[in-house]
Amino acid sequence: MPSQSVVAIAKENLIPSASREDFNALESQPNFGEQRFKVYTAKQLDQIPQLNLLTEQQRFDMKVVANVLPFRVNEYVINELIDWSNIPEDPIYQLTFPQREMLAPELFDRVAKAMNEEDKDTLNQVIREVRGALNPHPAGQMEHNIPTLDNEIVQGVQHKYRETVLFFPSSGQVCHSYCTFCFRWAQFVGDKDLKIAARESGQLQSYLRAHPEVTDVLVTGGDPLVMKTKNLRAYLEPLLSPEFDHIRTIRIGSKALTFWPQRFVTDNDADDLLRLFEEVQAAGKHLALMAHYNHWRELEPAIAREAIKRVRSTGAQIRAQGPLLAHINDDAGVWARLWQTQVELGIIPYYMFVERDTGARHYFEVPLIKAWKIYQEAMQQVSGIARTARGPSMSSHPGKIEIQGVTEINGEKVIALRMIQGRNPDWVQKPFFASYDESATWLNHLKPAFGKDKFFFEES
Repeated sequence: MPSQSVVAIAKENLIPSASREDFNALESQPNFGEQRFKVYTAKQLDQIPQLNLLTEQQRFDMKVVANVLPFRVNEYVINELIDWSNIPEDPIYQLTFPQREMLAPELFDRVAKAMNEEDKDTLNQVIREVRGALNPHPAGQMEHNIPTLDNEIVQGVQHKYRETVLFFPSSGQVCHSYCTFCFRWAQFVGDKDLKIAARESGQLQSYLRAHPEVTDVLVTGGDPLVMKTKNLRAYLEPLLSPEFDHIRTIRIGSKALTFWPQRFVTDNDADDLLRLFEEVQAAGKHLALMAHYNHWRELEPAIAREAIKRVRSTGAQIRAQGPLLAHINDDAGVWARLWQTQVELGIIPYYMFVERDTGARHYFEVPLIKAWKIYQEAMQQVSGIARTARGPSMSSHPGKIEIQGVTEINGEKVIALRMIQGRNPDWVQKPFFASYDESATWLNHLKPAFGKDKFFFEES
């Protein structure tokens, strides 16, 4: 965004290609000023003044959970997104601040007891055991998704679906703030055994050369946009060369549009980031910013909308995705307003996910049938242009499975499902059915309909 001094200089020098209307447009742009990024982690919980609204017991409970699950929040989220008069119900508060119920009672009590005993070694051991009980890497992320090249593990890469490779740059394995529901929480707790990260991009390039069937690279984390633009550029620029013509789309998974929109507007390398986006497009690649949104409130601040506008001006496309979560957005009206607002701002609604079976899942999970009803009711409230969001979708071990509804076949009440994306390409778009179950919250809770012993993807 041009500053007033830039406009003044342009006027003074009477740049012939710019009209008075152009100058007036520049002067009318909002001036957000440079904003300082200040973050709080579990060690600084006591330094957040708004938490004085809580009781001493509530603050202790928060510290217990923050010892197990990662906590990180910045002042923009605290000051601009959370309604502190509506605590603890506020959805963004629930999204970012630990709640006692995020740990099962027996796990919470184990950690609380170890904290009170003030034996650091015992506490660390208890924390490791509790984390291990939370399924830190769901859907075969460590066992089945990490590829090899020349009999060596390719560090920081996952390749589950034929066309798409996920890349985890080591300097992008943190976020501007952490989501309490995050299925990649194990990336952020400081345990090297639980972390997926690449030390450099050479192995990625070698792997892509050996796999011409790959068309999409998803740079993910954490959040790649915590990196300085020069570091992100070092990862992306090699993929723009002719030898990688088979890479047609570069995706960047990020929640920066919510948690730090200044990254696109006022950060000192924000303009350089936008130029990088333009360069990717100019090289003939499609650049998609895979934006994570959980509530329409994230789209309300003026700077968030300015960030969206600036990203779209580069030719990059913004696709929005996020899970259905109890305590945050398990309401059809919230999703309808979220999707409608996204469309108005030029964002494409992409996925409604089911909360994964990891971390604090018991706190956030919603029964699959209820999730489908919320999805259906939300879709009924928006026009066709906002009905691009697929879901509710489980990112399970065999693939992305969509709950399509409840029906009756030959007198049996069943749940209709469809494999949107599959570990085996032959499974893609294949419909199948599960026995009706109102309490099921994940794929492993479902049983095949019509008396079958296995689902089709379990037979091979």
